[in-house]
Amino acid sequence: MRHLKAGRRLGVTTAHRKAMMRNMVTSILETGQVTTTLARAKEVRRPLEKMITFAKRGDLHARRMTLRFVKSKLAMANLFDDLAGRYADRPGGYCRIIKLATTRAGDASDMAIVQLIGSERDVLTDLKEAKKKPKPAKKSSKTLEKVSTEIKADEKPKAEVATEETPTEAVPEVAEEKAEAVAPAAVPAPEVASAEDIPAEDAKADTKATESKS
Repeated sequence: MRHLKAGRRLGVTTAHRKAMMRNMVTSILETGQVTTTLARAKEVRRPLEKMITFAKRGDLHARRMTLRFVKSKLAMANLFDDLAGRYADRPGGYCRIIKLATTRAGDASDMAIVQLIGSERDVLTDLKEAKKKPKPAKKSSKTLEKVSTEIKADEKPKAEVATEETPTEAVPEVAEEKAEAVAPAAVPAPEVASAEDIPAEDAKADTKATESKS
């Protein structure tokens, strides 16, 4: 039984395993991710996160401890310049393991990707952030608001035109016309003929008639 023996042997010697872990950590720090078997991916996560923890410390002793394991200037520059600031507020979990559906052709081993969170090839973080963004308002409410504003804008000029065409002075004239139409037509009084309008012959006949009666 393997009591108190942590870690996976990976079917190789101790020196081979250490060299393999060193090379894989360097490649991940340089490129952001690496594709390997699932067992190796789970094993490389421990030294990788240990190097990032040293980089977050940033002192001289941390640099010397990192140089014992990482042997690349590019990896050291990315580690202390970029990753230390990126994971400053993150307590742990600097990488993710993505298991692939395909297997290795030789021995059918499960394959996986070891990827730094927030790297250029990290697509899952972008998808999670896109899901967290607030959804836009429904189109129906926007269309209703647009229609209501357009109706209000159309009603205002119509009301102004109506007030201009019907001034207040025209109102009494309309009332007078209605009163004339409702009141009955006045009957003209009979005209009385004056003496000047009666001809002389008729006046003489009238005088003769009055004399004969008397």
